[in-house]
Amino acid sequence: MILISNPIVVKNEINLITSFFEEGLPLLHIRKPYFSSLEMIQFLQQMKLEFRDKMVLHNHHELAEDFGIDRFHFSEKERNQSSSSPARFSKPSRYSTSTHSIEDFNSLENFDYAFLSPVFKSISKENYSPEKDLFEEIKSRTNHETKMIALGGIDSENIQEVLEKGFDDFALLGSIWKNKNPLKQFKLCQQIALSYSQSQV
Repeated sequence: MILISNPIVVKNEINLITSFFEEGLPLLHIRKPYFSSLEMIQFLQQMKLEFRDKMVLHNHHELAEDFGIDRFHFSEKERNQSSSSPARFSKPSRYSTSTHSIEDFNSLENFDYAFLSPVFKSISKENYSPEKDLFEEIKSRTNHETKMIALGGIDSENIQEVLEKGFDDFALLGSIWKNKNPLKQFKLCQQIALSYSQSQV
């Protein structure tokens, strides 16, 4: 399970993120597209050192080394602009990216995992819905080196369906940050994922 930060500042955000990590959140994607470099520094400084290896930077990649972060995310646009994007980091690092079609996903190289979206109608973005049935699309998956992460409209009601129908994992955004009790919702989604994982053993 992956959590993506709200793109805008959220009340009590750092405390919530800390609680998610303490409850076992494996990865947090820090996506703050409107943050200046200084704002990102101030944001990261509030994070406990013990959780920095579970953070993924979407922007201001140049700050990663100072904060001991070795996970980088590239948007579809960034990936297309430079075919050697991940190669520019000299130290061993882990990379993820975003895709919106199975064709793009199948063509990926050198990425640990990739979001494929939107699976369902987005919770966080207005008027953002799937143009194709991604459950049908992923039947033509040929890339098994890169983990396929479902994104878009994922919540406690459809997590099991996403995993049963072929995605390797899922990412949450709107279902957490738009909930009145984000921590309670996080725990519910976490339990559903855990129960499914245990049922596959």
